[in-house]
Amino acid sequence: MESSEQWRVQFNADVTFVNGGGLQVQEFRLDVPGPSITDREVGELFLRHLGLLMVGTVQITGKQLLQEPHKGSRGTVGSARPSGRRMVDLSHPILHDMVTLPGLPGPQIGEYMSRISSRDLYAAGTEFSIGHIAMVSNTGTHLDSPFHRFEDGDDLAALPLERLSDLEGVVVRATGAEGRAIDRALLLPHDVAGKAVLIHTGWDRHWGTEQYGSDHPFLTAEAATWLADQGTALVGIDSLNVDSTTDGTRPAHTTLLGAGIPIVEHLRGLEHLPPHGFHFHAAPPAVAGMGTFPVRAYALVDAGR
Repeated sequence: MESSEQWRVQFNADVTFVNGGGLQVQEFRLDVPGPSITDREVGELFLRHLGLLMVGTVQITGKQLLQEPHKGSRGTVGSARPSGRRMVDLSHPILHDMVTLPGLPGPQIGEYMSRISSRDLYAAGTEFSIGHIAMVSNTGTHLDSPFHRFEDGDDLAALPLERLSDLEGVVVRATGAEGRAIDRALLLPHDVAGKAVLIHTGWDRHWGTEQYGSDHPFLTAEAATWLADQGTALVGIDSLNVDSTTDGTRPAHTTLLGAGIPIVEHLRGLEHLPPHGFHFHAAPPAVAGMGTFPVRAYALVDAGR
């Protein structure tokens, strides 16, 4: 748990510039993360706060740590996210041999080059690890592009980033819905045009169990058609599939991907999002000729939400 204590540092600084001249300050104060901070770190914070260029040396003297509220120093602690937004991770971690969809193989995660074997290639004390993973592209929290369903649809590399990132989001709560089918009536109250519509079913609570793979919530064909007609930018769900897996025609995939609307499946944590007032991000690598791939889906929630 993060401490609620806030600290500032007071110091003198003597700066020289590589192109000549210098700068001296006395009893300057800056926000700092905590009481353990070196003179070098103080000097770096000072340079970022003032935006100084062409600096040769920075000498810090008279350093004192003060327990007092932050003032919002530029380029230092407390200023990285001035809007006060919070970040919510919406993706399941990818683990060796895990099951995403029953019947599909789990990922095989290992090393191409180990830290021990790398020692023969680098100087003493220097080592690296290069990993290796073999998996189907529908692994974990992943995004479907139109190419997943249609041969002439946009693949991952062709999808424009504006359809995948910084999308204004809407959460549709379906946790209390009767039955597994999520129909258009549940969507009608929401303004979904141009937005990422995330369907919160709560099914992610079964992730990693046999129950997750059967009798899951899904969108009806009518619901998918309404979302497409409204100009939805992206559709996500915290369930096994946006379609019923007993329906071989896959109407939701067909309608949404046919309209160029990407789909993100196997989300988690949607209960931590407000109904609106957040931006959604789920960009996969730009792999040409591939229709699906895992994403690190997350949301930035506006202050006060």
